[in-house]
Amino acid sequence: MDYKAAFRNAVELVREEGRYRVFADLKRHRGDFPRATWTQDDGSESEIVVWCSNDYLGQGQNPVVLDAMHAAIDANGSGSGGTRNISGTTHYHVELEHELADLHGKDAALLFTSGYVANEAALATLQKVLPGLITFSDALNHASMIAGIRNGGGQRHVFRHNDLDHLEELLAAAPADAPKLIAFESVYSMDGDIADLAGTIALAKKYGALTYLDEVHAVGLYGDRGAGVAERDGVMADIDIVEGTLGKAFGVMGGYIAGDTDMVDAIRLYASGFIFTTSLPPALTAGALASVRWLKAHNEVREHHQERAATLKAMMKDAGLPVMDSSVSHIVPVMVGDAVHCKLVSDMLLQDHGIYVQPINYPTVPRGTERLRFTPTPFHTDAMMRDLVASLESLWARCNIARVGGVAA
Repeated sequence: MDYKAAFRNAVELVREEGRYRVFADLKRHRGDFPRATWTQDDGSESEIVVWCSNDYLGQGQNPVVLDAMHAAIDANGSGSGGTRNISGTTHYHVELEHELADLHGKDAALLFTSGYVANEAALATLQKVLPGLITFSDALNHASMIAGIRNGGGQRHVFRHNDLDHLEELLAAAPADAPKLIAFESVYSMDGDIADLAGTIALAKKYGALTYLDEVHAVGLYGDRGAGVAERDGVMADIDIVEGTLGKAFGVMGGYIAGDTDMVDAIRLYASGFIFTTSLPPALTAGALASVRWLKAHNEVREHHQERAATLKAMMKDAGLPVMDSSVSHIVPVMVGDAVHCKLVSDMLLQDHGIYVQPINYPTVPRGTERLRFTPTPFHTDAMMRDLVASLESLWARCNIARVGGVAA
């Protein structure tokens, strides 16, 4: 077999579909977020504004977080020393897990190296610990949740996105005595909509199911202390398992789950994705610990963040740009509907206007729904927003992309 040709053909297929991904070579500016320096292929550099970072609150630049990371390096060195079982547990891990459990009002928490690993490991392991578990998964759940549910090997059903009637049909048809789990997200990051947490919890109680809530795009951002949508909606106590990330609003890296002590302990003892992975180093855990503590006490940052998102959406709507209806969240998706056009607009924004936003193409979103996804932060100014909207207006006309109402410019 010609292995090299097989790899080349796989890459060319993606290119032909217009969804070949190119990484932007960026250097963020400490203390000047969201500005960065872009290094091009020829080595030249230019200054840009980042519009697609998941560092939603700019915590990756917070001096409190950076000072904690520097102090941890000075005190402990770089690496963690191994897996959590073999010399890789530091006092920072212990403190951070206590802080996360407190954030969510749960008995315990468990750290993972990323949100992806947390979802994949936890959802697969639950099926080992609960034989015969039937998992009910929202159709738009993240790839990490899908992977964990599939890798567990148990029976699974997919319900239509945010369709509680369909979910109830599936729950009612399942054996009454079988263990059940409903896996869903709070904020769906590509469309910007939010699940009906109270309604889902009511169905879980009615049919004897556990609830597994992915809050990765909500922790730090919603609720008085930043525990997520479940805190904001007053239903945290009724969620059995919360999964979150330290790599978005908290500005560092890592993932976690929080819940009942016995459940967390069982996953700690059975999850391969936890047992056999080198633990997060001291600098990262110390930084995350400082970030979680700081955000618990600074709700004004969350309020400012929501105002910035609402302001950008209003500006885009006033300009007739096809911003998708995501008024309930901080996500600002703008529909393009074509992979080639989406990549073209993204490239032109970067090259000609100093604006960086990545195209969101298949498989992240279904074909025909390609979009640009903007994530304004408290540090994006009105002037930056006006420049962005003006740039989009000129490119929408230049590239002949449909505006609001479906009419091309």
